Amino acid sequence: MVDTPRERSVPGAQSVARAARLLRLVTGAGDEGLTAADLARHADLTRPTAHRLLAALRQEGLVDQDEKSGRWMPGPELYLMGTAAASRYDITGIARDIVRSLAVRTEESAFLSVRRGDETVCLLREEGSFPIRSFVLSEGVRFPLGVASAGLAILAFLPPHDVDAYFERHPELPAKWGAAHGEKRLRTRLRETQERGYALNPGLIVEGSFGLGAAVFTRAGEPQWALSLTGVQFRFGPDRLADLGRTLLAHAHQLTTRVAATAR
Repeated sequence: MVDTPRERSVPGAQSVARAARLLRLVTGAGDEGLTAADLARHADLTRPTAHRLLAALRQEGLVDQDEKSGRWMPGPELYLMGTAAASRYDITGIARDIVRSLAVRTEESAFLSVRRGDETVCLLREEGSFPIRSFVLSEGVRFPLGVASAGLAILAFLPPHDVDAYFERHPELPAKWGAAHGEKRLRTRLRETQERGYALNPGLIVEGSFGLGAAVFTRAGEPQWALSLTGVQFRFGPDRLADLGRTLLAHAHQLTTRVAATAR
């Protein structure tokens, strides 16, 4: 296991980062939960370290363990924390009809994702009417910035120094997600996203599954959320792509305008 520079820079940061990694895995697994062995493997931790951290998190109510299966699941304190944070970060209430409209207008699956540190988390999914669908993304699924179209759109509109720092923190992207996610090629897609206004993922996560993403901004002009579309490749051909992009950008602008009218 290799610790990142960020984990080494602040005293105690390594333990916090490891615990946070476990929490993200537990919450991402949902109601099914994960075994301690699975959590240790996915978090790149030894089993004793994972067990020690899970026990500490359980004591604080942040995780819980099913007595029958032994699997670890979100604890009650996470619900309370999430409820407290929702008033500041959760825009699903003002976004739901926009995501639904996007799915109806395009007939593709539409999503709302939020930035959480160096990742995006899917918050909402609305199915389109087209019968063949892509299932790359669903509520709770996380991707590193720059991998899925939502995270690519957000990363493209961050300040340049933040983008540089992101690449410094994540040299592992091409090893984990393929050569197309090396810094040089990813920076090219970031420039293309800035020029178009929306991001395009041409089947880089799952072959044949295309995605479009457009950033949604805070009142301060920060890219904090993204709307996205996914579908099968033949539905995202050149003749239709421009129309999909315009529709996506219009809905993202509408949501940004709503956000600006709130305190977020």
